[in-house]
Amino acid sequence: MASFTAISRALFTSGPISLFLRCMSNVPENTVYGGPNVQNPNQRVTLTHIRQKHKKLEPITVVTAYDYPSAVHLDMAGIDVCLVGDSAAMVVHGYDTTLPISVDEMLVHCRAVARGAKRPLLVGDLPFGSYESSSIQAVDTAVRILKEGGMDAIKLEGGSPARINAAKAIVEAGIAVMGHVGLTPQAISVLGGFRPQGKNVASAVKVVETALALQEAGCFAVVLECVPPPVAAATTSALRIPTIGIGAGPFCSGQVLVYHDLLGMLQHPHHAKVTPKFCKQYASVGDVISKALLEYKEEVTSGSFPGPAHSPYKISSSDLDAFSNELQKLGLDKAASAAAEASEKIDKSKLLSGGTQQEE
Repeated sequence: MASFTAISRALFTSGPISLFLRCMSNVPENTVYGGPNVQNPNQRVTLTHIRQKHKKLEPITVVTAYDYPSAVHLDMAGIDVCLVGDSAAMVVHGYDTTLPISVDEMLVHCRAVARGAKRPLLVGDLPFGSYESSSIQAVDTAVRILKEGGMDAIKLEGGSPARINAAKAIVEAGIAVMGHVGLTPQAISVLGGFRPQGKNVASAVKVVETALALQEAGCFAVVLECVPPPVAAATTSALRIPTIGIGAGPFCSGQVLVYHDLLGMLQHPHHAKVTPKFCKQYASVGDVISKALLEYKEEVTSGSFPGPAHSPYKISSSDLDAFSNELQKLGLDKAASAAAEASEKIDKSKLLSGGTQQEE
């Protein structure tokens, strides 16, 4: 009879369980049972790769994603880290802040991203209200983000003693943690809105000290949001772990931007007011989308779409005649005439267009 160890090993390396585990880059490269094959660094980013890039002073690229299509785009572009951010509350769900999004909603985004991004390290945000009460709550939520969301690591905001303890507890539970200091959107209630940090001596020192505390708690990286470049440079120099800047200037170990912001995807006034001024738009995808939708609307309204090229399915003349006869037997003379007229119009349109098409 097969031993329990052998059965466990078989379950680990085959079937649905292995399919899920292969989605996670923090699966050990070597285990006492051999484990999965050593991963190709060109195919999967792990914490080891992030640390190696940091050691070599190679910039780390981070972009947010919230669904399968955006995750696939990040994957194809070779982005190092994919952050499933609670910014989804604003750019996907249309809220004015990140506060309303729930753990269950974040898990939906995480699972979709995990299905699309096979190369980047996947980091999921802990949403507001899911980790502040106690270290136990924090660990429980972090476990869900990994087990149910398919993430490799989690990110949490702030550097209060309670949040430092939460970060430490999560790390001790075996989960990689990315910290976040400076402007922490979940704390806008006490910050007085979306305000940059580190603009005076006390605030600048607090940024550095908070980042150091998160490092000591075991975080593998720290996001620096909306702080002056000299403060970011000082923090980066003080830490042994990477800093990921967003509105923090060029002196960080890497950079992160929101997917919709950098693509210029959102043109609605609601999004204009929440698009940060530090963001560079590398495209104007929103304009392209709006133009395409207007063109579609005009063609449908005018009747030019769908034309022959987009009406590929054909019924033979004999079957059409038989179909019309059956309709007439059912007393549906108008329907029979409509079918015949439609066939004539399609044939006429094909002749006028002078094109042929593949039929199915």
